[in-house]
Amino acid sequence: MKASSREILKKAQKNSYAVPSLNFIDGLTAKAYLEVCEQFKVPMILSFAQAHEKWLSLEDAAWIGKKIQEKASTPVVLHLDHGQDISFVKKAIELGFNSVMIDASTQSFENNIKTTKEVVAYAHERGVDVEAEIGFVGANENLENHEVVNSIYTEVNDAVEFVKKTNVDSLAISIGTAHGVYKGEPKINFERLYEIREKVEIPLVLHGGSSTGYDNLSKCVQGGITKINLFTDMINAGFAAIKNEDVVDYPSLIIKIKENIKEELIKYYKVFGLIER
Repeated sequence: MKASSREILKKAQKNSYAVPSLNFIDGLTAKAYLEVCEQFKVPMILSFAQAHEKWLSLEDAAWIGKKIQEKASTPVVLHLDHGQDISFVKKAIELGFNSVMIDASTQSFENNIKTTKEVVAYAHERGVDVEAEIGFVGANENLENHEVVNSIYTEVNDAVEFVKKTNVDSLAISIGTAHGVYKGEPKINFERLYEIREKVEIPLVLHGGSSTGYDNLSKCVQGGITKINLFTDMINAGFAAIKNEDVVDYPSLIIKIKENIKEELIKYYKVFGLIER
């Protein structure tokens, strides 16, 4: 069923759990996510990133996402992840995405506010929720077009001012995670998370959840994170299917890819507090 990200995240905030934001790049990954949600009766945010348009068009992503929402008996949000320009975000909204992220975090603070305000006004008029980012979540080895750069922590006062001036629905913050697979041990600034949570009332989002570590993510959820983005670990779990000795042909490969993704996702739902361990 089609669901509002604002309502889902407010509920997560109230009950101290996090909802995974799951990037899909084809029907197979989307279906694997859906089967886990249906099995355990849990919500999900089905996400498509602008950077992934090289693998799947925005039009096809919208079609797949809306079909998943229609089929699901559990709440599903169709979310645009890391929308990099206003025209692309508006196009996603017109195609049926009911939640969008405008990522102007690489711009100046003033331009980030200006860009986000424009998207919020356009989206809210059409009943669509908006996420934005303050600070910058860098990257390690990844399958997205993020440059390998260091993260910039979110400043508490900037977060407070940004939310007040933009009326955004959720805020992605940078506290030490990174997109892709870590080369070393992730160092999460939990104190910064606690400081932001104390000052910012809207739901907080964490990008770069893959390979951050179950204990770290569990602590982030306890500290107030309500949405955690996952992509790399899901894709790598599927890719591992080619090394399985039971995979002898293409149909068996497809089955194993889906099984692997589902197994990986179930682990994260447990860490995020939506499935009992």
